[in-house]
Amino acid sequence: MEKALWYLFTATRGGANRVRVVRSLAERPKNANRLAEELDIAYTTARHHLDMLRDHDVVERSDEDYAALFFLTDRFERNRDAFENIAQHVETDE
Repeated sequence: MEKALWYLFTATRGGANRVRVVRSLAERPKNANRLAEELDIAYTTARHHLDMLRDHDVVERSDEDYAALFFLTDRFERNRDAFENIAQHVETDE
């Protein structure tokens, strides 16, 4: 998974926003609208980042269609140290 994390957060545009998404979800699960508001990004941008993170097994969503909550996966949590190391190389506006 570490290679996927390097790719997601350093090798593609939007890595800094994805770091912010992960850090926000680490505080508590949220839906895409809440994330967009909290991070001051467009809803479609939040959904794009969530979709990328889902594709790489970083986040998962609840079964609800409307206002589905997003959570960090157990697999990601097992690789949290690698994420924190990688996140140090990413500039965010935090």
